[in-house]
Amino acid sequence: MTSSGTNAAGLTGSAAWELLLPAASAPARARGRALQAALREAIRSGRLAPGTRLPSSRDLAADLGVSRGLVTEAYEQLTAEGYLRSDRGAGTWVGDAVRAARPRARDLAPRSPGTRADFVPGSPDLSLFPRAAWAAVQRAVLAELPHHDLGYPDPRGLPRLRTALAGLLARRRGVVADPERIVVVSGVAQASALVGSVLHARGMRTIGVEDPGSPQHDGLYAAAGLGTVPLPLDEDGLALGPLRASGVRAVVTTPAHQYPTGIAYSARRRAELLDWVRSVDGLVLEDDYDGDFRYDRAPVGALQGLDPERVAYMGSVSKSLAPGLRLGWLLVPTALAQEVVERKRTMDLGHPSLDQALFARFLERGDYDRQLRRCQRAYRERRDALVGALAEHFPEARVSGIAAGLHVIAELPERYGPEGDFLERVADAGIAVRPLSACTHARTGDGGVRLVLGYAHLPPARIRAGLRLMAEALDG
Repeated sequence: MTSSGTNAAGLTGSAAWELLLPAASAPARARGRALQAALREAIRSGRLAPGTRLPSSRDLAADLGVSRGLVTEAYEQLTAEGYLRSDRGAGTWVGDAVRAARPRARDLAPRSPGTRADFVPGSPDLSLFPRAAWAAVQRAVLAELPHHDLGYPDPRGLPRLRTALAGLLARRRGVVADPERIVVVSGVAQASALVGSVLHARGMRTIGVEDPGSPQHDGLYAAAGLGTVPLPLDEDGLALGPLRASGVRAVVTTPAHQYPTGIAYSARRRAELLDWVRSVDGLVLEDDYDGDFRYDRAPVGALQGLDPERVAYMGSVSKSLAPGLRLGWLLVPTALAQEVVERKRTMDLGHPSLDQALFARFLERGDYDRQLRRCQRAYRERRDALVGALAEHFPEARVSGIAAGLHVIAELPERYGPEGDFLERVADAGIAVRPLSACTHARTGDGGVRLVLGYAHLPPARIRAGLRLMAEALDG
């Protein structure tokens, strides 16, 4: 390289050559942009530090085998952007305005790395995702989708999908499903945020939540401007006395299969809950998070079917297909529909059209029903494996919530407590669990250990091995 010298703040010729040679090899029409991009990235990453003197345009052009004009143009462009500075008669230097570090993409997805056994609930078996059927539907949809369906959609969702969802939900969950009141959302979290923000705009400042219940509710509704009021349960569902005394006019429930206790609201409690919501001119938000998975008899129908004008119904494919699809639905009472739809419009301009068309066809072909049956068989087998392994390794444990869903409640004898010591010992053994206390605002103060054990994502052999490891860690 012709500019062979280096001063204290200079750039060696070999360094310049290494940084920029790939850009010089780019196609002729793209060479100028490639050279500018290479210089820009070298400065951003710190490989060319502030104060570094660059070779003259003549020398660098000769070394790279490109025209001098190309280098001159690159220097001028980056000088205009602030990456370089040029002093007449003194050369071109890296400026000191850039402080950006090399970007690094981190993965913040919730995982339990390094565990030997993971019983944390909430995930289906992602290996059951119907890849072949999904790919076939995707090819068909791409071939047939009208061009105009790739524009901004109805914020409620494509009519085809809303119609298919109405049929599915009426048939499987017993809801009153008017396609005009179905809103396609990115999951129950977005459905909750939409309804919560509308309630806040109408003057509500609190919402009742089941206790125990989902640990995500506090943060989710706080983002919508609502404080959460924990409400206790009894053997039939939400306890009516505390509910009436709370002063709330809206409450979030999981009546088909309460999370995490696993109870199904009794018919009497369902009727009492609806009497209450009518008396306060309020709203029930029904989260039907895993209502399709019941093993002892047909699934309990949705509460919404009893009063669609007082119950907003929420569901998704997160447990039946995969949470990463971010696809769900919200059925709203007529009185809230327009406000919810407008908030959906301003929030994201509607759910992705291609995903909607794909899922609509998946429903129409019967693929979704087949997937539910496949999951039902697999998850029943895994539930049986978990219950059997608990009986073998923790014979004194009391197990509940086994009739439906994707987790059970296991109450271990007091000798395994206190809870803090138990959690520390199993964590040291590489076993991930969720205590029931993580799902409740109340504290019992006793020394027992109550666990919410998820099983859907684990093959039977891993379930049995995981319970054996837990027993060995506690007995060791």
